[in-house]
Amino acid sequence: MDRYLKSDIEEIRSRLGSRLDLVGGSTVLITGAHGFLGRYFTALFLSHNAAHPKHPVKLILLDNHVTSDPEPGAGEHSNQVRFIAHDVIQPLEIPEPVDYVIHAAGIASPFYYRKYPLETLEVATIGTKNLLHAAKNHPLKGFLFFSSSEIYGDPDPKHVPTPESYRGNISSLGPRACYDESKRLGETLCQIFHEKYAVPTKMVRPFNVYGPGMKETDYRVLPNFASRIKSGKPIHVYGHGKQTRTFCYIVDAIVGFTLTLLDGQPGQVYNIGNPEPEVSVWDLVKTLEKVLDRKIQLDQVEYPDSYPADEPQRRCPDITKAVFQLGYEPQVPLEEGLSRFMNWALERYQGI
Repeated sequence: MDRYLKSDIEEIRSRLGSRLDLVGGSTVLITGAHGFLGRYFTALFLSHNAAHPKHPVKLILLDNHVTSDPEPGAGEHSNQVRFIAHDVIQPLEIPEPVDYVIHAAGIASPFYYRKYPLETLEVATIGTKNLLHAAKNHPLKGFLFFSSSEIYGDPDPKHVPTPESYRGNISSLGPRACYDESKRLGETLCQIFHEKYAVPTKMVRPFNVYGPGMKETDYRVLPNFASRIKSGKPIHVYGHGKQTRTFCYIVDAIVGFTLTLLDGQPGQVYNIGNPEPEVSVWDLVKTLEKVLDRKIQLDQVEYPDSYPADEPQRRCPDITKAVFQLGYEPQVPLEEGLSRFMNWALERYQGI
């Protein structure tokens, strides 16, 4: 296991403590298993198995590798892990009992959902419906649906930080609609299946999660920056550079997602992210310079045609609900998280 991933997983397990024991002896189905989040969940459960061999988690891993890469030996099976090459847009039948479903399949990078708009829409809608139909025939303890902070669109200033109650400011005809609107409908499907069939759906809206394991060709801001820095080229700042975000290191995110799966209220949605600090792209560059202890060359450029327009100007979560209901508390400061990510990325990226 990658030493950065191993260190992160140990930290996640330590912070979850005995809560993770609830999953022991159960069967967990993970979609998007070879993506950024899916790999962390898989590593987390396998780490639990190594420490608790008498009560292992059995994993059923699904991925169609549209935007992810196959794991070496992915087709091999063991007593603990079974991989199925499957597109969740197609109906799925799981003959053995399943206790938890983690629906992490999706196309989250703006570059890719502009390239694959129909696939983006269908995995969050048709795929979610297929999984929910399969899930209602199992004695599920939890169904975790990955929605997105993108469903808030471009919130007005009085709704930043943004609570779960905010209904969103987006266009159904905009260039991001295939992602935004499909995630909204995915949430609606989860709510309907909870009310009609008692499927214990829990939904998360992640806010700019980053960390080791992000593909160099992800094309979101931090992989973009890291790749350009590795290549020795100036980084590109799109537009005016004043748009702001908060960034959540993967350890904090996986802790929040797992707490939602185990302790979240069925039929409820939770913001998972780090509300501090809210930084502009320019601020992010300055923080990276501090972390790397060097000056970073940059160019201010127009948005490329491959990047969908209507980028939200601010994104910052109100995590009050997750704090009080789940005991969620982000602990990795931005500088520390960036240091971990950049150390990993500058080792692994090629500089393209």
